[in-house]
Amino acid sequence: MKMKNIFLPLMAAALSLTAQAATINVKTGIEVLREQGFKCLEGKRVGLITNPTGVDNTLKSTIDILHEAANVNLVALFGPEHGVRGDVHAGDHVTDIRDASTGLPVRSLYGKTRKATPEMLKDIDVLVYDIQDIGCRSFTYISTMGLAMEAAAENDKEFIVLDRPNPLGGLRIEGNITEDDCTSFISQFKIPYLYGLTCGELATLLNEEGMLKAKCRLHVVKMEGWNREMSYTDTGLQWIPSSPHIPHPHSAYFYPMSGILGELMYMNIGVGYTIPFQMFAAPWIKAAEFADALNALQLDGVEFRPMYAKPFYSIAKGELVQGVQVHILDYQKVSITRIQFLVMQEIARLYPDHAVLAHADKERFRSFDLACGSKQVRERFMKRNRWEDVEEFWNKDVESFRELSEKYYLYK
Repeated sequence: MKMKNIFLPLMAAALSLTAQAATINVKTGIEVLREQGFKCLEGKRVGLITNPTGVDNTLKSTIDILHEAANVNLVALFGPEHGVRGDVHAGDHVTDIRDASTGLPVRSLYGKTRKATPEMLKDIDVLVYDIQDIGCRSFTYISTMGLAMEAAAENDKEFIVLDRPNPLGGLRIEGNITEDDCTSFISQFKIPYLYGLTCGELATLLNEEGMLKAKCRLHVVKMEGWNREMSYTDTGLQWIPSSPHIPHPHSAYFYPMSGILGELMYMNIGVGYTIPFQMFAAPWIKAAEFADALNALQLDGVEFRPMYAKPFYSIAKGELVQGVQVHILDYQKVSITRIQFLVMQEIARLYPDHAVLAHADKERFRSFDLACGSKQVRERFMKRNRWEDVEEFWNKDVESFRELSEKYYLYK
């Protein structure tokens, strides 16, 4: 009886947690499409651009949903970075294969071509896009979406976006707009580094503001229940890793906090350890000293904790490194993207023999510039290793882009 008394509260707590986890507040585009009976796809040959994040609220793949729907003729799949089933490592080329589950042909959009060719599209009438991105310009899925929209326009195909939440919310905008000489697959469009739009809203903006080579016939299947102030946790939706190093919804907060610095491959940012994008560490850092310096900046909404680690792979593999783990205490107050520049500032002050831009491999500068969307960020910072020399430039486009993007809000 005593054992029973011990376990009853534990069981009740577990059931309570399960009930909480089952409360889903948002219907994503695929849910709404199904409720509409897939009407916009009837009588059309459908090509689907997706990956493992394309699921319904029971975690069933959009691939299988459309393949099984009696009135949908799904004829081809298109694979972005990591592939339609998530079986390709970051940066590796996706190849043309057949999907093992459905037998459908899979056309690669992350290999020899990043943009669907006329040959790829000849047997379809409509391209459907269903991928969960993370609200950051340098994450390649939105580049895949935009180039696919161009291909659809050039080949007279319809384009449908099944909308999903921006895990950063719909209000956060940070970073300068991409300049012409830094346009690339990780900065494909003239938008800020954090752009504060859902993929459906972004698609509408790209289409209507002439940011594509041709305007497509676009239709967005809107979500139900989402609003701009929602965190991903607020949605009640399960998180599917959008890439191997974005395993949790909060990973989307940390990727833009350290990812630009990570392009230099100079210090470990948690990739190769258990907290990807959440730490800054190197063998020559003194953890407590470094944490004290960063905390002395008194940044809103964030705390830096001294830590010690031995990365399993990537930078400093197998070496003992010291540094900080970044803890977000108040997401609404923290300015995400500037943290990596302040880290670089404090490294130059505390450890001048290891100043990042003075000692990083210069061949990596181009990748850094492409992520920033401008060479000016690096050039301004290198003069004194001070964030204040970059801050005005980094923020110069925020309000003008906010004013522009508000015209394309699909949600309040």
